[in-house]
Parts: sequence; C-alpha cells; structure tokens
Amino acid sequence: MESKPTRVRILDAAHELMLTVGLARATTKEIARAAGCSEAALYKHFDSKEELFVQVLTERLPPLAPLLDSLAAEPGQGTLEGNLTEIARRAALFYEETFPIAASLWAETQLKRRHDDALRTLGSGPHVPIEGLDTYLRAEQAAGRVRADADTYAAASLLLGACAQRAFAYDATDSGEPPAVDGFAARLAKTLLGGISVAEPSS
Repeated sequence: MESKPTRVRILDAAHELMLTVGLARATTKEIARAAGCSEAALYKHFDSKEELFVQVLTERLPPLAPLLDSLAAEPGQGTLEGNLTEIARRAALFYEETFPIAASLWAETQLKRRHDDALRTLGSGPHVPIEGLDTYLRAEQAAGRVRADADTYAAASLLLGACAQRAFAYDATDSGEPPAVDGFAARLAKTLLGGISVAEPSS
C-alpha cells in the first residue's frame, strides 16, 4: 500500500500527539519521529510548530471558519436560527477537540507568550472565530434580520464562549459528560436569538 505523503503524515502525527500529550509537550522532534521523517523534512512543510498547530486546527478539526465566511458572504440565506444552530454545533465540536490540545500552554507562561506572538504573526488565534461570527451577524444586521441596536460582538462572544465552556465545564458532574451537542447548539441559538433577532425564535 502506498505511503501517505509526508505532509499528511506530519499533520496526522501532530494531531495525535497534540491530543495525547498537549501542545506544550508535542515537540517538532517527537512529531517528526511519529511521522517517520526527519525534523528537517518537517520544516520543509511547516515553518514552525505554531504554523503546524494552525494547520492541524484548519485541516483536522471540525471546520468553523469556512462556514462563518460563507454565511457572512451571503446573509439572508436559510433561517437565522438554523444558521446559528449549525455555527454553535460546529463550534462546540471544534472547542471540544481544541481544549485538550491547547490547555497545557497555560501552565508555561513563556511558551504561551511565544505561541501567542507566533499566532499573531500568522493572523490566527482564538479571537478569530469571534470576529468571524461578529462579521456574519453584522451582515445579517444590515440585511434586516438582526436588530439594529443589537451588540453583535457581544452576541458572538456569548455564543462562542458558551461553546468553549462546554469543552471543560462538565468533567466534575455526576455523568462527567458535556450536554449532547445537537440539543446544546439548538438551545443556545434559540436563547441568543431572543436578544438579537427581529423575528421571534421558533417555539
């Protein structure tokens, strides 16, 4: 059977290591070893571990940015409630996978600062989805489906903040499990719409 291309093997190995040992401990040397290539070969495809991390988020996790971009480009499509429900569903799954990867950074201040600086240079970071959802909500505001006085940035922060919180807020409950993603997303979207939508959310 033909081997996967080197870049694909590197992304697969990086995803697996970042999930199991965390971003802080997933070194490029270990990633290259797991991918069956040299560290020099890794750097032929990725300039830094941070760029590799961004590509793992983009290519291996549930896609969120493309959905936000497409909705912002064509406001008025579908129902606002349906769109926000799908955004919340994908965001909840995205953060569920992202949190175990990135959580270890908060234990190492200098590494976290260096990582943030690198993401800033790459034009990435956890603020980007909030800005993307804000852009979509402002487009719907201009189309007349979101109230003119609604604070779209606050609404985006509330929805995505709740999705991020779901990734770690339920470990200490009796079940140890987060709410089922589909019902969680639907309730979240409906509640948010009560504060920003021109129309009443569905009953």
